[in-house]
Amino acid sequence: MAAAGLTRSLSGKVALITGASSGIGAATAVLFSKLGASLALTGRKEGNLAKTGEECAKNSEVKPLLITGDLGKEDDVQRVVDETIKHFGQLNILVNSAGIIELGSIENTSLDQYDKMFQCNVRSVYHLTMLCTPHLVASKGNIVNVSSVNGLRSFPGVLAYNMSKASIDQMTRCVALELAPKEVRCNGVNPGVIVTELQKRGGLSDEAYATFLERCKMTHALGRPGQPDEVARTIAFLASDEASFITGASLPVDGGRHAMCPR
Repeated sequence: MAAAGLTRSLSGKVALITGASSGIGAATAVLFSKLGASLALTGRKEGNLAKTGEECAKNSEVKPLLITGDLGKEDDVQRVVDETIKHFGQLNILVNSAGIIELGSIENTSLDQYDKMFQCNVRSVYHLTMLCTPHLVASKGNIVNVSSVNGLRSFPGVLAYNMSKASIDQMTRCVALELAPKEVRCNGVNPGVIVTELQKRGGLSDEAYATFLERCKMTHALGRPGQPDEVARTIAFLASDEASFITGASLPVDGGRHAMCPR
């Protein structure tokens, strides 16, 4: 599934990508620009989003539409959809990549922390997908949700995050079944540890994060963490017509972590 094998495979498609200011979302945006997609990109950090937009503009004659906003705010979600449709007149692909992680167990995860996790990782995804669905039905488009191996397997110490990603996996399957009669596909990717800023923003210090990455040599069958572009290539495949008979799938992109037993 190298980019070369998907050359211009998204040409003529309009894609809305959330979390495009960093990590997997940004890598997906850049790859989609190389594959010919017209892009509506949203993220909370205007400066970082602009950098992603600049990278995408190098690969396409169509300038990406940049929409700064907080998907935790209902008005922002509505604005993102409205501006995308106003600008491009259609929507073919929705990539729900925005998400957060925080540390905490059943003993010390507060209700505020739980609500924050579900607001960002679940409720905003539900809301955005709900608003985009009529446009995806009109184009017979598709949805790709960015979940996590934590949605497939259980890990201690990140309880609310695990629960939120399990919710996204269930949503992926249910939406796939609901929209299949209208020829709209819905799939998900379940990354393992990917080298981004996610864990640091979730509370890990630089030293703890370095230890965390070192441990990936044991916790991932391939002996390393992944890179954002490796997840992006899988998202691009699922979003393309190459995956025309795939829906309701949760595809691990985790170096084999989902298949491993504790040791």
